[in-house]
Amino acid sequence: MHKCVFLDRDGVLNLDDPKYTYLVSRFHIIPGVPRALYEMKEAGYLLIVVTNQSGIARKIYTRRQMDLCHIYLQEACDHMIDHIYFSPYHETVTNSLTKKPGSLLFEKAIARFDIDVKKSWMIGDRSRDLIPAKKLGIKTIQIGDECVAPDLGDYKVDDLLSAAKLIHGTTFATATRL
Repeated sequence: MHKCVFLDRDGVLNLDDPKYTYLVSRFHIIPGVPRALYEMKEAGYLLIVVTNQSGIARKIYTRRQMDLCHIYLQEACDHMIDHIYFSPYHETVTNSLTKKPGSLLFEKAIARFDIDVKKSWMIGDRSRDLIPAKKLGIKTIQIGDECVAPDLGDYKVDDLLSAAKLIHGTTFATATRL
């Protein structure tokens, strides 16, 4: 079985835009992300992105535009991400268990990659990112202050590099245990 770090995309890997991030020209990778991914990869973790992309269902952007952003992300991060799972659904169009806080994307990854949930982590910036991970027994790290009780992370950090150091066990100084 493999250990894994599940990652939300917007707000964790790239700057979040409330009007959606779907153009490569506006897809800004957060400083420190490539290094953080490298540290987690070096520690033996699979890296799997689990992201809601409801703008597709709402016809704000196309799957191709999203794919181009993911290609850019992979190239900028030296192809360290093992897989990107996304949910294109929005409840105003159609419901799906793949949309977080549903857990189906996680379950697909766990089955496909033979993931040991007890040795795995989820890093997200919203409660909806952490709810399915907690349901499945995956440890959670929240970035920032957007999560709300009772759905807070097991730990809170300021950025992905701090999360990588926490996971790698190199520092607890910048993490708050919640």
